[in-house]
Amino acid sequence: MARLLQTALLVVVSGACLFMAATAQTGTSQTGREYHVSVHGDDANEGSQEKPLRTISAAAQLAQPGDIITVHSGVYRESVQPPRGGDSEDKRITYQSAAGEKAEIKGSEIIRNWEKVQGDTWKTVLPNSFFGGFNPYSDLIHGDWFNPKDRQHHTGAVYLNGFWLAEAAALEDVLQPASETPLWYGTVDDQNTTLWAQFKGVNPNDQEVEINVRKTVFYPARPNINYITVRGF
Repeated sequence: MARLLQTALLVVVSGACLFMAATAQTGTSQTGREYHVSVHGDDANEGSQEKPLRTISAAAQLAQPGDIITVHSGVYRESVQPPRGGDSEDKRITYQSAAGEKAEIKGSEIIRNWEKVQGDTWKTVLPNSFFGGFNPYSDLIHGDWFNPKDRQHHTGAVYLNGFWLAEAAALEDVLQPASETPLWYGTVDDQNTTLWAQFKGVNPNDQEVEINVRKTVFYPARPNINYITVRGF
């Protein structure tokens, strides 16, 4: 991930750590309030360094032109939708990670209710309501730039300790012993999303297994929200 991307507005990248970049400038002055966000905070707090907020989304609702949102180390699993931007180059709204700290915004959730099927293959069943209005396991990758090679590829994925498993073309492929490239496969019906995945030699319930849930992690609530800086994530 680039530490600072200077673009016209937003770039959204799919993946477990869905990320983006908003308009960014260096050297501009900020004269507004600074809101702090921490995984140990509470959204009922005022947002000071002593009483930080819990989510970036809560800070986004409060921030006005010229304000800075400083996010402290930790993983933030949310979709931030800034309701407003700044007024000018000198009165931006800035989203930044705290100096020397690692803050991550993720579009994934950890799943721990895996049940062993056979061999290296495990399965989990999730209600479709778990995904809200966007289910990446029913959303296909498409476009004139993409060659599906006569099979389906979804925007969702399964990750084991940060490693990206490959999507299988068919369920029977996942039921085989795992190779050097572990596989996953998913189906979606009217009520549930079922995922099968290969976890070679480990119990996934004892590991960090993540699946995609959100379409984006940072995307303005509507068009023409400008003068936003995002840096350090």
